Amino acid sequence: MTAKTAISTPDAPAPAHTFHQGVRKGPFVQVSGQGPMDPATNQYVHEGDVAAQTTRTLENVRAIVEAAGATFDDVVMLRVYLTKREDFGIMNEAYGEFVTKHCPGGVLPSRTTVFTGLPREEMLVEIDALAITD
Repeated sequence: MTAKTAISTPDAPAPAHTFHQGVRKGPFVQVSGQGPMDPATNQYVHEGDVAAQTTRTLENVRAIVEAAGATFDDVVMLRVYLTKREDFGIMNEAYGEFVTKHCPGGVLPSRTTVFTGLPREEMLVEIDALAITD
């Protein structure tokens, strides 16, 4: 059986609680929920701007996927958590631009979008991911 490996990179925010940025087991890479935090400052950014928060959050997800030895094109599933239903269209546009740019194979990841409360008031979006490598 393949051992579980914790994924850690300075290119994504350090986890604030009792979990790792990601975990790899065999070809599977699970990225913990990421928010719009700048990894250089560990501060939340783009207050009130769901498009910019979506892009920053996806950049954090991508950094963790890459730290695991995968590429964003290896992502098969993204889960997006939003605080407000009215932000869906704006998030979806920023999300679409990012995933299209970073999935050169042309097959975009599956996605689920959930509307919920998030751990920090300034967070409008949180995203987690599952990647599978060869």
